[in-house]
Amino acid sequence: MSADVEEARLARVPAAVRDRYDDVIVHGDGARLWAHAVADVQGGHCDDRPLYWARLKLLRRQREAGRDAESAERAARGFGAAFPNDAPRVLLTGFDPFHLDRNIAQSNPSGLAALALDGTVVAATRIRTAILPVRFGDFDAGIVEDLLTPPFSAGLRLCLTVSMGRDAFDLERFPGRRRSAETPDNRNVTTGATPRHPLAPSGLDGAEFLEFSLPVDAMARVAGPWQVRDNRRVVSVERGAVIADSLAGLGGDTAVAGSGGGYLSNEIAYRALLLRDRLGVSLRVGHLHTPRIDGYDEARERAVVDQIQRIVAAALRSIS
Repeated sequence: MSADVEEARLARVPAAVRDRYDDVIVHGDGARLWAHAVADVQGGHCDDRPLYWARLKLLRRQREAGRDAESAERAARGFGAAFPNDAPRVLLTGFDPFHLDRNIAQSNPSGLAALALDGTVVAATRIRTAILPVRFGDFDAGIVEDLLTPPFSAGLRLCLTVSMGRDAFDLERFPGRRRSAETPDNRNVTTGATPRHPLAPSGLDGAEFLEFSLPVDAMARVAGPWQVRDNRRVVSVERGAVIADSLAGLGGDTAVAGSGGGYLSNEIAYRALLLRDRLGVSLRVGHLHTPRIDGYDEARERAVVDQIQRIVAAALRSIS
């Protein structure tokens, strides 16, 4: 499937969301669009969706003009933003809205958190953020490693990847190597993986399960509307669903689903940990699933972002 699948949805989007950033995309500058969206959210417009739809329009303009659409898209996702040289640093990533054919008005609170927190200072530490696409092809092409390698190599203290999940906050302890979700991505692409036939992404060579390095005790104590859970549940070929006590206890198992599932949320967590190990750097890395939002709910999304900020603060105070 091509980008036309995403483009075809544009006509169904409410105009107030679809056209909010039209005055910015006319300039064809991805970095300017990202900065505008960050300022818009931090100025009080608590909505990640306008950036998603404006980015598609921007890419259409770039392609029509024969310009570099990929570079514009990455800039409009927050890629490449520099940290101050003398500041401790955190990288937080979110995701685009997804399941748009079920609900064209769907938001993703992880993307909203990225826009709300980019450039802010929490517990005396500067946060930079980026938003990842919900597209298998980009992951296969190394977009996660492209994003994470520079900050991982430059003294990052904490990398928290975030996505939308279940009924509470889940810290996903044991990411798995394989895909098993049958859910299509935002271009309606499926991988052929299923729970009965989990598949490892091409070139992703590593252990079947990895373990995060988050300060879980401090993060799980953060009070708010939702519980923060240390999720140890995985699924393996050999044993089915397992509540794992340790990574060693999973040593003989083949992953079906990690703690974060069998979709791209789990995969970004796995890729981030594998990259950290391969680079030989010491930093805290892990994944946080947010409570699920159906469609768009401003009050709930504000509450989710507020609790994420306090979870990050708790983590930083713990590792300082």
